[in-house]
Amino acid sequence: MISSDLPSGPPLARTTLDRAAEHRRDEAWLAAAWDRGQVLVVDLAKGGRALVTDRPDGGAALILVPPSEAPEAERWFLGVGPDGTPYWAVDAPLTAGGDTRATGLREIGHLLDDRDTGLLTTAVALGNWHRSHLYSPRTGKPTEVVEAGWARVDPDGAMMWPRTDPAMIILVHDGVAGPAGRCLLGHNASWPARPDGALRFSCLAGFVEAGESAEAAVAREVHEEVGVDLSEIRYEGSQSWPYPGSLMLGFHGIADPGQPLTLDPEEIDEAHWFTREEIAKMISGEGSRTVPMSSSIAFYLIEKWLLEDPETFSG
Repeated sequence: MISSDLPSGPPLARTTLDRAAEHRRDEAWLAAAWDRGQVLVVDLAKGGRALVTDRPDGGAALILVPPSEAPEAERWFLGVGPDGTPYWAVDAPLTAGGDTRATGLREIGHLLDDRDTGLLTTAVALGNWHRSHLYSPRTGKPTEVVEAGWARVDPDGAMMWPRTDPAMIILVHDGVAGPAGRCLLGHNASWPARPDGALRFSCLAGFVEAGESAEAAVAREVHEEVGVDLSEIRYEGSQSWPYPGSLMLGFHGIADPGQPLTLDPEEIDEAHWFTREEIAKMISGEGSRTVPMSSSIAFYLIEKWLLEDPETFSG
């Protein structure tokens, strides 16, 4: 379903959390914060799922538990809410029941309120880092949690902190106003068709390489994947994509649709210029082509282009 309002920002960039980093080494404060806090249980073995329940307004809400009901596991301090409530996360299996279900950010990230979006996005990103750093990459020795879950240390005292991999994603379009304006979407060669045979088309994306700016990565990836050169690039926003630890930097860019498409078959097996009318139908579920999930920054970039007047792009 297409909203009539311009999106205010990428869906997973929303949060109300104060990360309160000044307390991460204060063991007395942390002990008291655990006792009076709320705990989010995430199942990282199942892709970072959490228990949610449906809200009457069509949204979804996380199920949080008091510390006395939390499973025994490493404790990760997420931050403090506006009302002073400390929030924590632990990694453990989930048991759904009643009106609750286990699901993840991909499915319900856009349905959560700002508080819950920030909690789940942070918990999944932090948890995925912990799972991949149980052993020191320097020595191979086991590591343990310190600083309330925001660092790990090996027996030699060497510290490790969470890392984020910058990646760019861009919606290429022609800068033309109205229903006839077109954007360029591709189908990744590794994406399977849905059970009904529909293919998902999305923005072009790739990781920022060592020594490279985000803007240079945008131009390089677009040229490498579809053989198109850009005349303009505009930054639109960013959001965490914790699968396992990316920061997606979103852009809009203008290109001439008259340029021939030259696809990198290892990355893109199909790419097309779609009009606004065609994109609106894809979002509504018409036809054999679909767009990315609503919680992704790709959907945000597409929806924003669909709803805004491209004539303001170069203004």
